[in-house]
Amino acid sequence: MLRCLTCIILAVCTAAPAAAHQAEAQTPAWSFELFELVPVLLAGSLYGFGLMRMRRHSGRLAAIAPMTPVLFASGLLLAALLLVSPLDGLTERFLSAHMVQHFGLMLIAAPLIALGRPALVCLWALPKSGRIAFARLRSSAAGRLGRQLFSPFGAWLVYFLMLWLWHSPPLFARALAQEPVHALQHLSFLGAALLFWTVVTQGPRGEGRAASMVAIFATAVQSCVLAALMTMSSIRWYPFYSEGPFTLSAFEDQQLAGLIMWVPCCAIMIGAGVATMAMLLRDVETRMHQAARR
Repeated sequence: MLRCLTCIILAVCTAAPAAAHQAEAQTPAWSFELFELVPVLLAGSLYGFGLMRMRRHSGRLAAIAPMTPVLFASGLLLAALLLVSPLDGLTERFLSAHMVQHFGLMLIAAPLIALGRPALVCLWALPKSGRIAFARLRSSAAGRLGRQLFSPFGAWLVYFLMLWLWHSPPLFARALAQEPVHALQHLSFLGAALLFWTVVTQGPRGEGRAASMVAIFATAVQSCVLAALMTMSSIRWYPFYSEGPFTLSAFEDQQLAGLIMWVPCCAIMIGAGVATMAMLLRDVETRMHQAARR
C-alpha cells in the first residue's frame, strides 16, 4: 500500500514511463480508432458550425462568454489525447493506466466540455426545421421523460450506473477484448460525465444549486465507495492484468488504480460540491439584500 501511495502522483501525471522498467516491452504508439475519433470529430464540427451561425446573429453569440468556446475546445482536445495517445495502449497492460484515462475523461475533459455549453451551440448547427422539430420533441411525452435525465437525480443515476456497470469484471474484460466495446465504454463514461457536469454547472440558481450540491456529494460518496472496495479488496478483480507499472505487482496495480479513483477523483468532486455550496450561499445573500431593499 505504501508503495502505491508513492506512485500515485507519477501515475496521474504521466503513464508513458510505466513500461520503461521492462526492456522487452514495446513502446506504446499513438492509436487512431475510428470508433472513438469519429464522435469527437463530429462533436467538434457541430460546435464550430454552431458558433459560425451564432456569429451571424450577434445577439445570440453574446449569450455565451468569450471563454466558453475555449473551454469546450480544451476539453475536447484533452478527450482526444486521452483516447489516441500512448496512454491508451498502456491501458491494455496496466489497470492504473486505465484508471488515469477514465479519471481524465470523466473529471477533467467532461467538465471543460460542459462549461463550453455544447447543447446550446450545437443546437444552432441544426437547420431551422431541425430546431423547430427539436422544440416539438421537448414538449412531447418522450421529451418530458428525457428531461428527467437532465435533473440532478437523473444525472446522478446515469453516472452511478455507468461507473459501476463498466467496472464489473465481466464488462471490463469484454471492453479489453473487443475494441468496439472498449470505445463504447469510453463514450459511455464521457457521455455520463458530460450529462452530470452539464446539470450541476448549468442548473437553476437557488433551490437548483442545492439539488446540484446534493448530487455532487452523492456522486463523490458512491465513487469513493467503489474506489475503497477496489483498493482494500483481498482479491484481484481483473485477473487478466498480469503486471503493474513501476515494478508493482498486478495486485499492487489494482490498489494503485483504486487510489487514483479515490484520492484525486473524490477531491475534485468534493471541491465542486464546496464551490456549489458557496454559490448557493451567495444566491441566498443576494436574495436577502434584494428583499431588504424592497
